[in-house]
Amino acid sequence: MGIEEDIKQEQFETERQKALINILYTHNFLINKMSIVFKSHGITRQQYNVLRILRGQYPNPASINLIKERMLDKMSDASRIVERLRRKELVTRTQSDIDKRAVKICISEQGLDLLNKSDAKAQSFNELMENLSEEEVSTLNELLDKIRR
Repeated sequence: MGIEEDIKQEQFETERQKALINILYTHNFLINKMSIVFKSHGITRQQYNVLRILRGQYPNPASINLIKERMLDKMSDASRIVERLRRKELVTRTQSDIDKRAVKICISEQGLDLLNKSDAKAQSFNELMENLSEEEVSTLNELLDKIRR
């Protein structure tokens, strides 16, 4: 099925408009698939992203700024996400000994366990790209990078 059938629109003003709508539609398609998986683990996509960042830092702590820099969704409020994860006991927050305004965030054992349990399902997202050849995936990556330049 093409974008025309998916959104019941026969014509587009230009191929560029069609491509933009296609990217937005595909983005929402992927977000919805991911949200279903993460919801089954009691977390959001953004919380999952923060947990992955913290696991990458483990056993070292991370700052809120480091988390913000690495987050996929730049519009997310990292401080609130971390607080929600803390309440779920998936991360720990401690004040820095050096700078009382700075906070050190670490993933907890429960957070690591949750990621380990969700890794297999998260790997299934790669299957969404299986209908593309390696060359097509490489071209897609190049084109998406080129759009953001």
